[in-house]
Amino acid sequence: MGCSLRVAWDEKLTSYNFGPQHPMAPVRVELTMALSRELGVFDAPNVSFIPVEPADDELLKLVHDAGYIEAVKRAGTTLEPDDPYSLGTSDNPVFPRMHDAAALVSGASVAAARAVWNGESEHAVNISGGLHHAMPGHAWGFCVYNDAALAIAWLLEQGAKRVAYVDVDVHHGDGVQTMFYDDPRVLTISLHESPLTLFPGTGRADEIGGPHAEGYAVNVALPAGTNDPMWLRAFHAVVPPLLREFQPEVLVTQHGCDTHALDPLANLVLSLDGQRRTYQALHQLAKETAAGRWVVLGGGGYELVQVVPRAWSHLMAEVAGAPLDPELQTPEAWREFVRERTGDLPPLSMTDGRRPEYVPFEDGFDPDDPVDRAIQATRKAVFPCHGIDPNL
Repeated sequence: MGCSLRVAWDEKLTSYNFGPQHPMAPVRVELTMALSRELGVFDAPNVSFIPVEPADDELLKLVHDAGYIEAVKRAGTTLEPDDPYSLGTSDNPVFPRMHDAAALVSGASVAAARAVWNGESEHAVNISGGLHHAMPGHAWGFCVYNDAALAIAWLLEQGAKRVAYVDVDVHHGDGVQTMFYDDPRVLTISLHESPLTLFPGTGRADEIGGPHAEGYAVNVALPAGTNDPMWLRAFHAVVPPLLREFQPEVLVTQHGCDTHALDPLANLVLSLDGQRRTYQALHQLAKETAAGRWVVLGGGGYELVQVVPRAWSHLMAEVAGAPLDPELQTPEAWREFVRERTGDLPPLSMTDGRRPEYVPFEDGFDPDDPVDRAIQATRKAVFPCHGIDPNL
């Protein structure tokens, strides 16, 4: 049975472009949308597209400082660096009409949130979104405006009392955490590579929220080398119990696929098949804990041909309630498009050939296992704040 899905999309979303040498190339989104179209992901009658408008200044000010917004506009015109705002760094180069491009991504995420909140659809997706690092007053980690935080802030403005945010990007969702660190209406959960080995160097288990929101920032910092069974063990040990207790009105999720073994910027070793298991679990949790209200965002992912298009096509198919058979061959028309567009060899099928299984954490804690230690540190730090026994 398909789920009603609204897809926030405009071809101009690929204008968020830091230049040809930058790892966050918009071709990854272009190839994703092309693959999803060829696979028929958008053809079901329950799937429709949302028109996208840029977020205006008043909307952006829900999470960003007015001075920073003006700095982004200025830098996109002068193309000059602006050091106080981290604009013009190697991570965040300035580019023409930068404000327009970033505001459009933010507007797309708010459009997705609006569709879900207003009951137009159960689920909505902005695959170009998930720019979770941007801070209130400066750019950070390839992110100019924080569309994920903006979508959440918009939901709060509409009267939402409980919004859960789950971030499965390999990097800590630091910007979103920062913006809601002392707000108990927002539960932020981030599973990511340890700050000891990866940008941004935050996201430790003891970062649990401000004095008015202790336990509402949740961080699972996983060691380099974490694979599918380890990741799934950690996910299921932390995320479902907290969402079931919190009972969000809306679930917002960020799906950076840079946890994959082929990603050039990080050190986890998940497969496409392990990532699919996470999408399935979040879909079920959206139904179980948030009455199906689910806002889905993209995020990181820097293996532009082999990983991102396949991962996010699986994601959108799952969100639509019509999961793709992982044994499917990639369409020949898409392969030819990849060769023409990038010069790279395209993947031939929609699987990495894995069948990941995991042992539930509840079956026993191994103190010699660094993943188990990470899980236990998080559970001990936050579960008691929610009345949950971390040892059960």
